[in-house]
Amino acid sequence: MWKRRNMWIKALLVPDEITIGIVRERLQQPDCSKGFLLDGFPRTISQAEALDEIGASMDKSIEHVVNLSVDRNLLLARLTGRRICRSCGATYHILFNPPARENVCDKCSGELYQRSDDTEEKVGTRLDEYINKTAPLLEYYRNKGILREVNGEQEINTVTAQISSLLRGQA
Repeated sequence: MWKRRNMWIKALLVPDEITIGIVRERLQQPDCSKGFLLDGFPRTISQAEALDEIGASMDKSIEHVVNLSVDRNLLLARLTGRRICRSCGATYHILFNPPARENVCDKCSGELYQRSDDTEEKVGTRLDEYINKTAPLLEYYRNKGILREVNGEQEINTVTAQISSLLRGQA
C-alpha cells in the first residue's frame, strides 16, 4: 500500500486481460515479425497460456525461457543497495557503484537516501511473492522443455554471453 496525500492506495497488478491485450498488440507489430524478447511477461500460468495462444495465432512459438538463478541473500544485497540523490536524482549502489564519500552525491554533493520500497523488509516481501508466483511458471516451461537456467551470480559479461549463446542456439 502507498500513502499519498493522506490516502492509502493499494498497489494492484494490472488485470490479465489488459496485460495480455497489450502484449498481443505489441507482438503483432512489424518489428516483431522475426522474433522478440519479453522481460517480465508472462508472470502467471494464465498469462503463459495466453502467450501460447497468441503465438499459435501468429504461427510462432516460444523457443526459450531464460531464468536467471540468484541466491536470495545476494538478491537482497543487490536490491537494497540503491541510493538516490535528493537534489539531482543521481543513482548509486553501495556495493557496485558507491559514491566517493558515503551518503554524498559525487555530482552535486546532495544527500543520498534509500527509497522506502528498497528496505530489506519490503524487498524480502516482494522477493517471496515473486518466488511463490514464479515457481509454477518455471515448472510449466520446464515441462515444455524450453526452460534455460543461467547462473545470474556470475559477472555480467559472462551472464550476457551465456544468454546470447542460448538465444542463438549455441548452448
